[in-house]
Formats: sequence, structure tokens, C-alpha cells
Amino acid sequence: MFRIRRIAAALTTAVLIGLGVPAVPATAIVGGDTTEASAYPWLAAVGSPLFFPRPSGQFCGGALIAPDRVVTAAHCVELARLLPQAITVTFGRTDLRSHDGVIVGVKEIRIHPDFRESDFDGETVHHSDLAILVLDEPRPGPFLEIAAPQHDPRAYGDTGTIVGWGATSETDTSNTHLRSATVPIVSNATCAAAYGSAFDPADMFCAGSTAADTAEYDSGEPLLASGRLLGLTSWGKGSARPGFPGVYAYVTTVSF
Repeated sequence: MFRIRRIAAALTTAVLIGLGVPAVPATAIVGGDTTEASAYPWLAAVGSPLFFPRPSGQFCGGALIAPDRVVTAAHCVELARLLPQAITVTFGRTDLRSHDGVIVGVKEIRIHPDFRESDFDGETVHHSDLAILVLDEPRPGPFLEIAAPQHDPRAYGDTGTIVGWGATSETDTSNTHLRSATVPIVSNATCAAAYGSAFDPADMFCAGSTAADTAEYDSGEPLLASGRLLGLTSWGKGSARPGFPGVYAYVTTVSF
């Protein structure tokens, strides 16, 4: 799925270039409405402006959870651990084409110790898909509160809010404006019926429909439930495809 493959290629390119090695070329919200970054001051555009050919260099998202900590998807930044300085996070930028907001460097990337990958029907499945970006300098907040762990992802309600700069369809590569949408949170049984043994309710849950979903360049971007961070866009089969909701990494711990 688009949320996965091009991001990994982008990071490979960034790291290789940063190390002086020649490289070869390498997940907006589907549905919903445009919104303003001022409504989400903790939202971070994760990217590499010098190395990734997209406005602001954005290829993933994240959320500020402490003065110098941004949580994002591990698969977005795993390959950049050797060169965290290749990554930046930008706050307060509604349109990636603008120069608004504040850009902060990254000095360390911490990957969840249980992060691993498997396969589902040719798509890469990410397990424990969490990473912490340690910022060069602290931010004053506000910070996004993490939801308390629950066995049922719908414990905070039947719907969640997704927000990000990603594509508006599987064929879109041009969107640069921040968008948000309301998505249904899918039961674990329905998610397991879609993805079989690839779905692990211990570290992931599903949300989305044919009307609203995440897409390319949305990886690492948050799903909010009752105003708290419940999960991060991780993987899935296509975008807004019937029978295949998006899969989110549970944000249950950031103590790594």
C-alpha cells in the first residue's frame, strides 16, 4: 500500500545521500475537509527538506507528547537512525508549500524494541510501529495526551478523528493542505476478518471506511479519540477500499 512503500524508499534515499552514497529515486486524508494547523499545535510534519522532493520535505507525521519528544511510526524513520540529522519536524504549517510555522531538528531516533515487519497479501505489516524523535530543542507545548490503554479500541467511542497532509485518493500525489476527517473505529473482530493473522490486537487496531481513510504520506499521523492520541497511521491494503479499513499502531507506551 502507498502508506508504506514510498516512505521506506524516501528514507533510504535520504540516508544514502546524507552518507555521501549515490541513491536512486524512491501515506491526504481521503474524505474530510481542509483545516488549519492552529487547531492542532502539537501536530508535526516529519520530513527531510533537503532530500525528499515534496513541499516541506514531508513524508510522514507525528505528535508532540513532551517538550522534546515527537511520536511517529517506526517504519517512517527506522532507516534514518544512522543519520537523525536528516530528519526535521515542522509545527504550525497548514500548507506544506508555505514557510509558516517552526522547524525543529532531530538529534536521536528511538525505535520501539518490538518493532518488526511481516507480510499480508504483498503488503508490509508493521508491528509495534512506534518511534520517538528526540528534538534538538524543547517546544513549549501544548502536548497531545495519550489515551489510557484499553482492550477494546472503541472504549473511547465509535469514531475517531484523523488529521494529516496525505493524499486524497490512491492516485493523488499533489495534496499539500492539512485535512481532517471523522472515521469509524472498527471492531477487532471485523479487522481480523479483513486481515487474518496479520492483525494483532495487542499492538494495532482498525479504523476507516470507503468515505474516509488515510493514504500516502499519512503514516505516523494521529488518530484522536475523545481528544486523546489513540493510534498512529501504520499500514493497510489500499486506501478507502471496501472491506479493508486502515490499520493504526496503538500508542500504549512511549517509555523506550
